[in-house]
Amino acid sequence: MAPGWRSWGWRSVARGGSALADVPGLVFAKVLGSGYEGGFGLKPSWSRQGLFAVFDGLDAAAVFLAHGTRAQQLRQRSREHLVLVLRATSSRGSWSEKGIAPTRAVPATGLVASLTRASIKPTKAWPFWRRSPAAEEALAGAAGCQLAVGLGEAPLLRQCTFSLWEDQASMDAYARSGAHLQAIRASAAGGFFSESMFVRFVPLSVQGQWRGRHWNWTAERETQGTHDG
Repeated sequence: MAPGWRSWGWRSVARGGSALADVPGLVFAKVLGSGYEGGFGLKPSWSRQGLFAVFDGLDAAAVFLAHGTRAQQLRQRSREHLVLVLRATSSRGSWSEKGIAPTRAVPATGLVASLTRASIKPTKAWPFWRRSPAAEEALAGAAGCQLAVGLGEAPLLRQCTFSLWEDQASMDAYARSGAHLQAIRASAAGGFFSESMFVRFVPLSVQGQWRGRHWNWTAERETQGTHDG
């Protein structure tokens, strides 16, 4: 967010998705804050934010990105602005009691993405955050990880991680090893979450800039489906 618009950005996070209630085709939306410099620590970022939106079809998502008031505001008021259009390949769990229906098969090659979000029980916040830094450090340096962002609806207790990978094999190698695997097992055994959702996606396009890196990538082919994030 550009310096002159940071207070607007924080008010947007506080309002959440309510300001987008009238967007045609929108299933649900989350306006998210971020860790410092888009990372995963407890220190918040004053400038980096995210919007996660699920639509009932690609056409509705395209109209929002091209003409939606909030989409235009974000472009105009940001120093860096990155947009990913995604289709889910697998999903389990829920976010505010809403889920995402997978609409694509896992690709044999090419970019894939992952979103993990959780509402952490207040009594489990310390055990969660005690394990979190090691897993996040491993993510930032993982082979094949193209982008990793720490996001959240609220400090400490409502957290979200989004990552983009060069292929499915790289994502799987990270998910099934090291500090991340230990954190997942501890979370399951300890009952850390009151609600969680884990989604994998295939990107249709990645356009814009994030932390100095420019993206202008579009998938070669796409078929129509029903839900798009």
